[in-house]
Formats: sequence, C-alpha cells, structure tokens
Amino acid sequence: MNDVLGTDLRVLLGPPAMGAHDGSALDLRLGAGVVDRAADGPLLLDGRHNLGQALVLRLLTPRGALSDLGHGEYGSRLHELIGERKDEASRARCKTFVLEAVAAEPRVEDEVVELAFDIASEGPSELRFLLTVQPVAGGEPVSVGLGVDL
Repeated sequence: MNDVLGTDLRVLLGPPAMGAHDGSALDLRLGAGVVDRAADGPLLLDGRHNLGQALVLRLLTPRGALSDLGHGEYGSRLHELIGERKDEASRARCKTFVLEAVAAEPRVEDEVVELAFDIASEGPSELRFLLTVQPVAGGEPVSVGLGVDL
C-alpha cells in the first residue's frame, strides 16, 4: 500500500494531517510516519502519513500557483474565501472547493467519506473542518483537519 501512496519530504509543522497554515514554519523533525532513510538527509513520509500531508498541501496551494511548472490544475480555490463573510454561503463554497481539490487527488477514492465543519472551535473569521477520505490502496480512511482564514 505504501508504494501506491508514495513517499515525499516531510514539510508540515507538527504531526502530519493534524492541520496546517501556509504561514507556519517548516518542521522536518522525526515523528510518526516518518521514514528515516539517511541519518544526515531530509526526513521523509510514506504511506498514509504522506497522503495526509499531500491533501493538506493540495488544499493550501492556490489553484494555478504551479502553472509555470506545468501543474495549473493543482491546488484548491480556498484562497477565494479570503475577505468573505462567515456565513452558510461561505461554508458551502468552502465545501465545494475542498471537494473539487480532493477529486483531483488520484490516491483517494472519488467519494469523500466525511467532510464536517468544527463550528465550535472556529474563530470569528475562520472555518475549520475535518476531511476523511478512503485511499485507493485500501486500508483505514485518512483524516486531515484544516482551518481556513476568511
């Protein structure tokens, strides 16, 4: 299963898939799911942990930001929510943007297992959600949490 889900550099702050913010510091410390392939080299993630990180990075990257590298469709439209009012319309748009981005990830099944907003933990100008997807390789679903500033 790990071969299908891939291996990549660990680039998210804190435990993989626990949330991220594109202004956070880069953290390459050894942790859960990290493959230490070279004592002096960069830390790597594989399997489910890599998939969780990949989903967060896809959601945090504005769609079109990687056009010059030939990946114009990579990313999400969550950045379009900046400046929006926090209401049911922005929550619905957030859900749409998340589902669009996840649909473009080839390592997950087409249908999202769950997308739930954590309204109780949201600040006055943010939306928080927990996304759960099923890897195409099988196994347990993978969940990632993310906060989106408005």
